[in-house]
Amino acid sequence: MSLSTYLLYVAAVALLIVTPGPTMLMCMTNALNHGARPAMTSVAGSVSAVLCVMLLSAMGLGALLATSETAFTVAKTLGAAYLIWLGIKTLRSAAPALDVAAAPHAKPGRSFYLQGFLVGASNPKAVLFFAAFFPQFLDPAAPMAPQFAILALTFMAFEFGVLTACALGVSRLAPLLRRSGPARWINRVCGGLFTLMGGLLLLTRRSA
Repeated sequence: MSLSTYLLYVAAVALLIVTPGPTMLMCMTNALNHGARPAMTSVAGSVSAVLCVMLLSAMGLGALLATSETAFTVAKTLGAAYLIWLGIKTLRSAAPALDVAAAPHAKPGRSFYLQGFLVGASNPKAVLFFAAFFPQFLDPAAPMAPQFAILALTFMAFEFGVLTACALGVSRLAPLLRRSGPARWINRVCGGLFTLMGGLLLLTRRSA
């Protein structure tokens, strides 16, 4: 892989990751409702899901989803159902407490990690994307494993950096948002967006 090819890959990844999506919304709502540490735990879950999706793509699951309508529909329906459930849950959530650290019945860290992992892995089109995206930047004449490792680590680093910035930025603004009153409306907007994304995922096709 040449330097120019790698820089092109970096530019494509940066554009992709800064585009708002379910994982970014999840990190922002967790930072607003629960604080920085739970939000960062969900970031770790999301990045872990990205790694798993890339590995599954490399192992051939992307080809399976691309050729099997049944497999794609099952994966798509499960992912969409989770996003819609998360959206409804966010819509119904109360305004966050003024002191998140003192909030009763706080969810354990593993719940936020699992949430991040499920949201990160909820879209089967991500597997198709990596299966189609990575080969464009691989040099077939060079060893595959080192090239795959470089591309995967670069993607994960960008994903972690952007989601961390969102989580920590919102957590710093959270006290102001809670005092000034828009936190409940932010939950409603984000819940609606989660539900919308789940609905749109149900409408996606393999050829899209």
